[in-house]
This record gives sequence, structure tokens and C-alpha cells, in this order.
Amino acid sequence: MMTEIKKYSKLLHSGKSLLYPADTIWGLGCDATNQKAVDNLFKLKNRPLDKPLIALVDSVEMLSKYVENLPENIAELLEGNQPTTLVYPKGKGLARGVISQNGSLALRIPKPCFALDLIRAFGKPIVSTSANLSSKPIPSSFSEIDSQILAQVDEIVPLEKDKISSVPSRVLQLLPDGTVKQLR
Repeated sequence: MMTEIKKYSKLLHSGKSLLYPADTIWGLGCDATNQKAVDNLFKLKNRPLDKPLIALVDSVEMLSKYVENLPENIAELLEGNQPTTLVYPKGKGLARGVISQNGSLALRIPKPCFALDLIRAFGKPIVSTSANLSSKPIPSSFSEIDSQILAQVDEIVPLEKDKISSVPSRVLQLLPDGTVKQLR
């Protein structure tokens, strides 16, 4: 498995896109710091540029490198079994489209899975967006992924193809005044 992880990490470093199983759903991903790779992912999904992407990180330590202010209650916000994406008011160091037009940034630490191992090997955040064309339903299994996505993504990780996805992560927005608003 480590050899496979290194292979996919190299592909990310070279700007390629991946279709991979995350801890929640089948995701499309790329290097979240590579503007060209992020732009290509928007094109692949036919996604409007004003609809920012989520990125995955491997730890609170990595997360802290890409947000302006880490809330004191970060551990409390991330605890529990439900995958949680946090939208920070001000992001930094990632590509436009991952950081939204208003400067905010959505990051998540996945539960133990292939994606978490990949991020650790890669050493940087990776984009994680559902493997669907924009405005189409999110596929709950590999067999439901649109043929256009399968044809255009650079590499498909051949793991867990029988997995039925759970629901996407809950999304919490951290407001500048320190309060939290649930978005999904």
C-alpha cells in the first residue's frame, strides 16, 4: 500500500487530478496549492468559480499553516464521530478557488482512511470535492460516478469500489466574532 500511496503522491506533486475514496464520499482531488491543478478541477466538474472547494489536511498542525486564526476550541469542534468541515474566515497559502473570493477557507481532517494516508505522504492539503458534475447528484458509490468524470480525471485510485458512501461532512462556519454557524 505504501508504494501505491507514493505513486499517487507523485501524481499530485506533478499537478494531476485523482478520483479517490475519502472517509465520506468518492472525491475528486488535486494539490490544493497548485492553481493550475485547481483550475483544471473546476473545469472537470463544470463548477462555477464562485463556489469554493474544500481541502483536506492531516492534522490540526497542518491546518494551522493555512488559516489566519485558529480558534481556541478547535479540538472541541473536531471531536466526535461525524466528519466535520470547518469554514475559517481567513485562509492563506492555498490556490484561488480553494480560498474563496471573500478570503474564507473550508478545511477538514478526514478520519483514518486512504485519503488521510495520502495527505501525510503528500505533505500538503489536497482538494476534496464530490465526484460529480456540478449541479448533479453526489454519487453514493463508484458505479454511480458520471462517465465524463471517469474519462477526464487523470488517475483513478482502484480502492473500495464497492463502498457505499455515507453523507458528506457537516459544515460549520467559524464567524469572526468566535461564534459557529452550521451550514450543512
